[in-house]
Amino acid sequence: MKKIILFLFITSNLVHSQEIALLKYNGGGDWYANPTSLPNLIKYANQTINTNIKSKPATVEPGSPDIFAYPFVHMTGHGNVVFSDAEIVNLRNYMLSGGFLHADDNYGLNQYIRREIKRIFPNNDLVEIPANHPIFQKPNLFATGLPKIHEHDGKRAQAFGIFIDNRLVFMFTYECDLGDGWEDPEVHNDPKEVREKALKMGANILNYVFNN
Repeated sequence: MKKIILFLFITSNLVHSQEIALLKYNGGGDWYANPTSLPNLIKYANQTINTNIKSKPATVEPGSPDIFAYPFVHMTGHGNVVFSDAEIVNLRNYMLSGGFLHADDNYGLNQYIRREIKRIFPNNDLVEIPANHPIFQKPNLFATGLPKIHEHDGKRAQAFGIFIDNRLVFMFTYECDLGDGWEDPEVHNDPKEVREKALKMGANILNYVFNN
């Protein structure tokens, strides 16, 4: 039943207003960081790739049955993430049923999300998503893969994922900080071209979620 419900939400986005969500997790990390990022991404996607997403994202907890109403769930933060056993099961079922979870490292999330995603999918490796994957190809081309938005430790930007039956169900963006690039211009004073690059990559992610 959960799979059917989520499928109906995904396939109806051309007719009805869609909704995406921010994950409110436990563990001490600031899940609420980058408050303007998702609203800005939604506005950009609606204007440029013909999505019809509600302007204000919902907030959902990892153990809630409500998560199945959102084809795309985003999480961010700088610190610890801890999922309970029940939340692990719910998140696994969500992604196996067609949902997509995007974790964006706002600096400090890396070690914690890697630990928790291994609990969710113990038999699946978190692998680097190749640059020729569709998520980097359309509607905006990123020929070398994930773009670099903000410096953290001077490393290259990387996107890691969990694939189930060749479908990308989880994406972890690292050494990039897409969410910072989605924020209002005055928050980080990023150049316009940097923000545009971040928004285009975000639009690609939403395009992948709604069309695969």
